[in-house]
Amino acid sequence: MIFGQDRQELRQMYSDAWRKDQQGEIVSPLEAQIAQVVREHPEYQAVVSGDDLGAADKAEGGRSNPYLHMGLHLAIREQVATNRPPGIHTVFQKLTKQTGDLLEAEHRMLECLAETLWEAQSQNVAPDEQKYLERLRQL
Repeated sequence: MIFGQDRQELRQMYSDAWRKDQQGEIVSPLEAQIAQVVREHPEYQAVVSGDDLGAADKAEGGRSNPYLHMGLHLAIREQVATNRPPGIHTVFQKLTKQTGDLLEAEHRMLECLAETLWEAQSQNVAPDEQKYLERLRQL
Protein backbone atom coordinates (compact mmCIF):
# COMPACT_ATOMS: atom_id res chain seq x y z
CA MET A 1 0.00 0.00 0.00
CA ILE A 2 1.38 3.39 -0.98
CA PHE A 3 0.28 5.34 2.08
CA GLY A 4 -0.16 2.76 4.80
CA GLN A 5 -3.25 2.43 6.92
CA ASP A 6 -2.87 5.47 9.15
CA ARG A 7 -5.11 8.44 8.30
CA GLN A 8 -2.70 10.92 9.87
CA GLU A 9 0.20 9.45 7.86
CA LEU A 10 -1.78 9.86 4.64
CA ARG A 11 -2.67 13.45 5.42
CA GLN A 12 0.91 14.23 6.39
CA MET A 13 2.03 12.93 3.00
CA TYR A 14 -0.30 15.42 1.28
CA SER A 15 0.95 18.22 3.52
CA ASP A 16 4.61 17.36 2.95
CA ALA A 17 4.19 17.06 -0.82
CA TRP A 18 2.41 20.41 -1.00
CA ARG A 19 4.97 22.15 1.25
CA LYS A 20 7.90 20.76 -0.76
CA ASP A 21 6.28 21.81 -4.01
CA GLN A 22 5.59 25.32 -2.74
CA GLN A 23 9.15 25.70 -1.46
CA GLY A 24 10.66 24.44 -4.70
CA GLU A 25 12.14 21.35 -3.09
CA ILE A 26 12.74 18.12 -4.95
CA VAL A 27 9.66 15.89 -4.87
CA SER A 28 9.17 12.24 -5.72
CA PRO A 29 6.93 11.34 -8.67
CA LEU A 30 4.09 10.51 -6.25
CA GLU A 31 4.57 13.78 -4.38
CA ALA A 32 4.45 15.64 -7.70
CA GLN A 33 1.11 13.99 -8.48
CA ILE A 34 -0.25 14.90 -5.06
CA ALA A 35 0.97 18.50 -5.37
CA GLN A 36 -0.67 18.78 -8.79
CA VAL A 37 -4.03 17.69 -7.39
CA VAL A 38 -3.71 20.14 -4.49
CA ARG A 39 -2.77 22.92 -6.96
CA GLU A 40 -5.95 22.18 -8.92
CA HIS A 41 -8.04 22.49 -5.74
CA PRO A 42 -7.32 25.87 -4.15
CA GLU A 43 -10.27 25.33 -1.82
CA TYR A 44 -8.29 22.54 -0.09
CA GLN A 45 -4.89 24.23 0.07
CA ALA A 46 -5.49 25.80 3.49
CA VAL A 47 -6.47 22.43 4.96
CA VAL A 48 -3.40 20.72 3.51
CA SER A 49 -1.16 23.59 4.65
CA GLY A 50 -2.66 23.91 8.11
CA ASP A 51 -1.40 22.65 11.43
CA ASP A 52 -4.62 20.73 12.08
CA LEU A 53 -4.64 17.96 9.48
CA GLY A 54 -7.73 16.58 11.20
CA ALA A 55 -9.71 19.70 10.22
CA ALA A 56 -11.21 17.71 7.35
CA ASP A 57 -13.02 15.58 9.91
CA LYS A 58 -14.89 18.67 11.07
CA ALA A 59 -16.48 19.32 7.68
CA GLU A 60 -19.79 21.11 7.93
CA GLY A 61 -22.59 21.96 5.55
CA GLY A 62 -22.22 18.91 3.35
CA ARG A 63 -18.60 19.59 2.40
CA SER A 64 -16.71 16.54 1.31
CA ASN A 65 -13.50 15.30 2.88
CA PRO A 66 -10.74 16.98 0.86
CA TYR A 67 -8.35 14.04 1.27
CA LEU A 68 -10.94 11.60 -0.03
CA HIS A 69 -11.74 13.88 -2.94
CA MET A 70 -8.10 14.35 -3.91
CA GLY A 71 -7.38 10.65 -3.40
CA LEU A 72 -10.15 9.77 -5.84
CA HIS A 73 -8.54 12.09 -8.39
CA LEU A 74 -5.24 10.24 -7.95
CA ALA A 75 -7.00 6.89 -8.31
CA ILE A 76 -8.74 7.93 -11.51
CA ARG A 77 -5.49 9.24 -12.97
CA GLU A 78 -3.81 5.92 -12.23
CA GLN A 79 -6.72 4.01 -13.73
CA VAL A 80 -6.66 6.09 -16.91
CA ALA A 81 -2.86 5.82 -17.21
CA THR A 82 -2.99 2.03 -16.90
CA ASN A 83 -6.35 1.60 -18.66
CA ARG A 84 -7.65 -0.46 -15.77
CA PRO A 85 -10.41 -1.39 -15.91
CA PRO A 86 -9.94 -1.90 -19.63
CA GLY A 87 -11.83 0.80 -21.51
CA ILE A 88 -11.56 3.54 -18.88
CA HIS A 89 -9.02 5.45 -20.96
CA THR A 90 -11.50 5.67 -23.84
CA VAL A 91 -14.28 6.79 -21.48
CA PHE A 92 -11.99 9.48 -20.08
CA GLN A 93 -11.05 10.74 -23.54
CA LYS A 94 -14.73 10.95 -24.49
CA LEU A 95 -15.64 12.83 -21.31
CA THR A 96 -12.71 15.19 -21.72
CA LYS A 97 -13.78 15.98 -25.26
CA GLN A 98 -17.40 16.38 -24.13
CA THR A 99 -16.58 18.71 -21.22
CA GLY A 100 -13.56 20.41 -22.75
CA ASP A 101 -11.79 20.11 -19.39
CA LEU A 102 -9.66 17.31 -17.88
CA LEU A 103 -10.55 18.21 -14.31
CA GLU A 104 -14.28 18.37 -15.07
CA ALA A 105 -14.09 14.93 -16.70
CA GLU A 106 -12.41 13.58 -13.56
CA HIS A 107 -15.01 15.22 -11.33
CA ARG A 108 -17.77 13.45 -13.22
CA MET A 109 -15.93 10.16 -12.90
CA LEU A 110 -15.37 10.63 -9.16
CA GLU A 111 -19.02 10.02 -8.37
CA CYS A 112 -18.97 6.65 -10.14
CA LEU A 113 -15.76 5.58 -8.42
CA ALA A 114 -16.99 6.65 -4.99
CA GLU A 115 -20.29 4.79 -5.47
CA THR A 116 -18.50 1.66 -6.65
CA LEU A 117 -16.09 1.72 -3.72
CA TRP A 118 -18.89 2.37 -1.23
CA GLU A 119 -20.87 -0.61 -2.56
CA ALA A 120 -17.84 -2.90 -2.37
CA GLN A 121 -17.00 -1.78 1.14
CA SER A 122 -20.57 -2.12 2.40
CA GLN A 123 -20.80 -5.64 0.94
CA ASN A 124 -17.24 -6.57 1.95
CA VAL A 125 -16.34 -7.59 -1.62
CA ALA A 126 -13.94 -6.41 -4.29
CA PRO A 127 -15.15 -3.50 -6.42
CA ASP A 128 -17.13 -4.60 -9.46
CA GLU A 129 -15.04 -3.25 -12.35
CA GLN A 130 -17.67 -3.98 -14.98
CA LYS A 131 -20.40 -2.20 -13.05
CA TYR A 132 -18.04 0.72 -12.50
CA LEU A 133 -17.18 0.91 -16.20
CA GLU A 134 -20.87 0.76 -17.10
CA ARG A 135 -21.59 3.68 -14.77
CA LEU A 136 -18.78 5.62 -16.41
CA ARG A 137 -20.08 4.89 -19.90
CA GLN A 138 -23.47 6.32 -18.93
CA LEU A 139 -21.98 9.72 -18.10
